[in-house]
Amino acid sequence: MTTLPNALRIVIVDDEEPARLALAHALSEIADVSLVGECQNGFDAVKLVAETRPDAVLLDVQMPKLDGFDVLELIGADVPVIFVTAYDEFAIRAFEVHAVDYLLKPVSAERLQMALDRVRGRGRPPSPSPAVVRASARRPGEILERVVIRDGAQVHVIAVDRIDYVEAQDDYVGFRTGGKVLLKEQTLADVEASLDPRRFVRIHRSYVLNVERLARVELYAKDSRIAILADGTKLPVSRSGYQRLQQLL
Repeated sequence: MTTLPNALRIVIVDDEEPARLALAHALSEIADVSLVGECQNGFDAVKLVAETRPDAVLLDVQMPKLDGFDVLELIGADVPVIFVTAYDEFAIRAFEVHAVDYLLKPVSAERLQMALDRVRGRGRPPSPSPAVVRASARRPGEILERVVIRDGAQVHVIAVDRIDYVEAQDDYVGFRTGGKVLLKEQTLADVEASLDPRRFVRIHRSYVLNVERLARVELYAKDSRIAILADGTKLPVSRSGYQRLQQLL
């Protein structure tokens, strides 16, 4: 592959080796691009993108553990993403999160060139917000089953049944799980809307509780209550939060 000074630096992410080889070969036929790395899963993709800061990522949608939408949420909106997949059912969701393009396998040289031209600025859409990415990654009415959190170079995938509670912390929310708190840039309202309302309840303007962790509710002062969790943690319960909790229990 001939590398020019203004070459686009590309990363390939696909769990299937034949697909990675096919894309790498197609890129080798294009003079003004440079393949700076490839990987086969979302965890490595987040690390590789952080290390190489490519101009674009050719990203598969369906991969184990972290799918393409999870990766897009974690790497942020600064790196343009071109989805490359064998399925057309994700196209609408891909463009909702402002993917630069959506290519179906097998990818033709002409379509790949067109997508890369868009990366260079021709017709490139605006970057999505993290909230838009999260919402589009779920189908309408779909209940969240896991939470994906980036902590520096680490990526945590937390099953929702492992969450004790969620706490609002300025522009972040803290997910309490396994005795520690993991922070994510998100609103508590966004979290509440994505969780199963039969298991999670907003007990206070700053807390969403997994009711399976609740041991009891005690009166703290006049019209003031606290929720005591099985591990002894105490959380405030507002008047409206207590009403919601009673309805759920």
